[in-house]
Amino acid sequence: MKSKTKIDEQLGRKTNKELVETIIKAKKKKNWLKIAGILSSPRRKKIEINIDKIDKESKEGDTIIIPGKVLSSGSISKKIRIAALAYSKEAEKKLKEKKCELVSLEKEIEINPEAKGVKVII
Repeated sequence: MKSKTKIDEQLGRKTNKELVETIIKAKKKKNWLKIAGILSSPRRKKIEINIDKIDKESKEGDTIIIPGKVLSSGSISKKIRIAALAYSKEAEKKLKEKKCELVSLEKEIEINPEAKGVKVII
């Protein structure tokens, strides 16, 4: 896990306002510090997860955290809640068809500051 100092150092290089806000909120909460560390990493290490991997690693009713972008490859068979930094248009469409709840990572940190009952998929 990265230190808050290292996160701050990397945060200075970020230009995406939404990403910066999300990292700042995550850094302030002890249970979200790991997510802040992942998000502050260089862009070449960014995380992109396909729907089929989310489907394999989740159970009905789970809250899934994706510290990156959700891509549309595959299909989902469960109704789950997903908090991610971004969604591709096609992934968003597929997930909404299956009645999955989609929220931004920033919103999830506000709603659930203790990170209770969440599963992080990397």
